[in-house]
Amino acid sequence: MSNCAIVGINWGDEGKGRMVDLITRDHDIVVRYQGGGNAGHTIINEYGKFALHLLPSGIFTDGVVNILGNGVALDCENLWNEIEDVTARGVKITPENLKISDRASLLLPWHRELDSLEETRLADKKYGSTKQGIAPFYSDKYSKKTVLAGELLYPDHLKAHLTDLLEWKNLTLKNVYGAEGYTIDQLMGWVRDYGEKIKPFVCDTGEYLKKASAEGKKILFEAQLGALRDLDYGIVPYTTSSNTIAAFAPVGSGLPGVRIDRIIGVVKAYSSCVGEGPFTCEWFGEQADKLREAGDEYGAKTGRPRRVGPIDIVATRYGVETQGATVIALTKLDILSCMDEIPICSKYELYGELTDKFPFPAILPDAKPVYEYMPGWKCDISGCRRWEDLPVEARNYVEYVEREIGCRIGYVSVGPERDSIIIR
Repeated sequence: MSNCAIVGINWGDEGKGRMVDLITRDHDIVVRYQGGGNAGHTIINEYGKFALHLLPSGIFTDGVVNILGNGVALDCENLWNEIEDVTARGVKITPENLKISDRASLLLPWHRELDSLEETRLADKKYGSTKQGIAPFYSDKYSKKTVLAGELLYPDHLKAHLTDLLEWKNLTLKNVYGAEGYTIDQLMGWVRDYGEKIKPFVCDTGEYLKKASAEGKKILFEAQLGALRDLDYGIVPYTTSSNTIAAFAPVGSGLPGVRIDRIIGVVKAYSSCVGEGPFTCEWFGEQADKLREAGDEYGAKTGRPRRVGPIDIVATRYGVETQGATVIALTKLDILSCMDEIPICSKYELYGELTDKFPFPAILPDAKPVYEYMPGWKCDISGCRRWEDLPVEARNYVEYVEREIGCRIGYVSVGPERDSIIIR
């Protein structure tokens, strides 16, 4: 058996989707184990270019079963719209290749509204939410105030449960935020419009995974965002509201006792970040604009410009350790081809001293980047498919990063397409 997790090492947007799309062919099952529709995995393949938000990235590979696990924030509305978009472009999606855990909780319409209302209240102290309802959803989940997807199979119970939750939730919407609130007719209309459509995909995925694991099937666990956005180990409070680390994959997938044999950590050849919070290596002005345009650094979900800068060795080393990565995929190396010299944030300066330890969140904003530079290669590397094909300067850069973060780089991406990869 060879179970694998593909996870982000930094702030998210590292290129996990393209790696799942590549590695899926070696697996039987792909499982999304956390997060919701608040971030996207960009994939380019024979069907076109896609930004997936809820669908597992293995949905394009024939013969692979894709699962949304119990740890996912299940937004029926966004999921159904995504299914319609993908199937309209020639991809087959049926209950045979997409299964939804009956223990996944539903993200309800009021979660998105509350997310937007709270960001407005926070004003200049906002967390940088994508306003997809993720924080209110997980807050409700841990308060035991959500509806399980399996309840869609029991309509009478579902309506009674929603009625109880509605009374409680309207207290917050009306009395705290001055919002209008919801009626049970509105909620049941939402269930008819979207819940009924995804109901055929809902099943006991835990039982399915247990049987598949016993039969020796290979499982690929797909994470959303990166280690620095993890609820417990990230740059609190500027994190997502779920656990993005590989250690959570067994719990969020529905197979808590499974062993993960391999953890592929995805690192971009430079740094990018969507959302608020400290970003030590951030560039500004024309320098940032050039890198952002070269890398097409705009959020897959929101379209908002990503913050960018050089690779951050301090943050990346911390992410590697937090994820327990066994091998690294370095993406977008080709984007650096335009640079005369390649900047690297190798250390931080904190209160007058140099450090290579990632700081505690409260003092992270006080850290300043310390840069080193390596010679650039100034040529197009997008056609390289072997390690030996890369210019020596590019190989030196990869080997420097590998040495400093303490984890072998086994994949080097030189383009967004599935085959634009060097396997070392």
